[in-house]
Amino acid sequence: MSARLNNAQPYAIGLFRIVVGLLFACHGARSLFGVLGDEPAVAAGTWPGWYAAVIELVGGTLVLLGLGTRAASFIASGAMAYAYFDVHQPTALMPIQNQGELAAAFCWAFFLLVFTGSGAFGVDRFLAKRSSRSSGTKASEEKTDENTPVTV
Repeated sequence: MSARLNNAQPYAIGLFRIVVGLLFACHGARSLFGVLGDEPAVAAGTWPGWYAAVIELVGGTLVLLGLGTRAASFIASGAMAYAYFDVHQPTALMPIQNQGELAAAFCWAFFLLVFTGSGAFGVDRFLAKRSSRSSGTKASEEKTDENTPVTV
């Protein structure tokens, strides 16, 4: 049972990354363009809302695609930590009391992706396979950032 779950791990991480990236990008789209909800768009250049929305849209899209997942996740995690401690935490200590559950959950989800990488289905993984073919290395010897063998 454990071996089967371990074999499925890159796919579970890939699906997790896609869902988290999509949800995060939707938040950015809502804030920047006023779509996907009834909130008006944030005025361009306003601190910190507009910059947070750009990070949400761009970072969420990159994570969704699995392109630069670790770097995008690191920046997104930091943005959500800032959002939690600057916006939510001053009103109450616990996330359930200060409506900071979503910021905390996104922060830790992206922090996890910094360490796991993109998993399966990511552009990063596709590019790693492609570069291993063009450089002439054997696919069985090439490793991805998740330390799993690349198969062709």
